[in-house]
Amino acid sequence: MAPTTTATPATDLQEQRMKSIKDFDETKAGVKGLSDSGVTAIPSFFIHPTESLTKSSSKSTLSIPVIDLSQLHSDDHKPKIIEQIHHAAKTWGFFQVINHSSPISVLEETITAIKTFHEQPSEVKAKYYGREEGRGAMYASNNDLYRSKAACWHDSLQVWMAPEATAEEEIPEACRREVVQWDRHAKEVAEAVLELLGLGLGLERGKFKDLDFCGTRVFVGHIYPYCPQPDLTMGITSHTDPSMITVLLQNQIQGLQVKHGEEWVDVEPLHGGLIINIGDMLQIVSNGEYKSVEHRVLANSNRESRISIVMFMNLSHSTWKESAEGGKYYGPLPELLTPENPPVYRDFTLQEYLDNFYTKGLDSKSLIDKITLIKRDN
Repeated sequence: MAPTTTATPATDLQEQRMKSIKDFDETKAGVKGLSDSGVTAIPSFFIHPTESLTKSSSKSTLSIPVIDLSQLHSDDHKPKIIEQIHHAAKTWGFFQVINHSSPISVLEETITAIKTFHEQPSEVKAKYYGREEGRGAMYASNNDLYRSKAACWHDSLQVWMAPEATAEEEIPEACRREVVQWDRHAKEVAEAVLELLGLGLGLERGKFKDLDFCGTRVFVGHIYPYCPQPDLTMGITSHTDPSMITVLLQNQIQGLQVKHGEEWVDVEPLHGGLIINIGDMLQIVSNGEYKSVEHRVLANSNRESRISIVMFMNLSHSTWKESAEGGKYYGPLPELLTPENPPVYRDFTLQEYLDNFYTKGLDSKSLIDKITLIKRDN
C-alpha cells in the first residue's frame, strides 16, 4: 500500500496564494476596482518583501537631464544636442525632452483618453480583459501577475501597433483615436532621438532608421489608482526595459524613480515633456556605450490616479540577422567593434530574447547578464 502524502504548510500557502490571484484576476476589475470599492487593506499577494520597498534615505537634489530640441534643425545647435543626448544615454540612461515635435494638445488628449478608458465601469472594460500577449488590444492588471513574486498596484491597456497593427475597431472606443494618433507622434519623436543617438556613436546618418529600430511598437496605457497601503507594495517593481528605447508620457502625479549609482532619484514630470529611456537592446547594440538602467514606480498615495503612457520601440523581426541555419539573431553593431573595442556581448537569438521576457516577471538586465562576454561597469 503506497504511503499517504499530505501537503506541506508551504504548499498550502502557495495554493492559497494562487487561488487569491485567480479570484482577483477573474473579477476583471483590476486594482482600480479594488481602489474604487474602498478597501483599506491590500490583498496579501500585493505585499512586497521589505528589501524591495526601501526608499532612498537621502533627499536627493539630482534629476534626470532635460534636453531642449527646439533648435534640432539648426546646424549651429545640433552638435550640442547630439553631445547632450549621448552623455545622458551614457551616464543616466534616462532623459526628458522638451520642445519636441508633438503638440501639447495631443499629449493632453492622450492622457485624458487613457484615464477615461480606465475609469469606465468594470463591466465595460471586461470585454478587453485577457492574458494573451503579443498581439491585438488587451486590458489586464499586471501582465506578469502569474509569474511575479508579488503583484504591483497598477492596471494596463496594451495595444500592439507594429509590425502587425491592431485593427482600429479592436481598440477600445474610449481611446481609439488617441491611441492611433499617439503612435504616429511617439514614433516621430523616437526616430528623431534615435537619429541623434546613432550620430552620437559616430554612425552614419539614418543607420538606426535603416535598421528599423521602431519596427515593433507597443502602446501601454497604465493607471496607478489610489493605494490604501502604499508602503507595502509597488506601482511597478524595479526593472529595465527590454526594448531599444521607450517614450513615456505621463500626467503630473509623481511616482517614477530612476536608479543613478546607488540612489533612487525622483523624476519630476514637466508639462509638455516626454521621458526617453534606453532599453536593454540598445545597450547591447551600442556595445555597452549606452546604458539601460533600473527604474520603478512607487504605489500611488494620491487620491488622483497617476496615468502613464509608454511606447516601447524595438526593431522588427524582419530586420534581425539571419544565421546560416535559418535562425534569427542579433548583437553589437559590427561598425562599433574594433580590436580596441571588442564585443562586450555575444550574439543571441530572437527566441532567446522572447523566452527571456515571457517566462518570468519583470527584472533587471537578465538577458544582458546571460550574454555578457566582458564585464564593464554598467
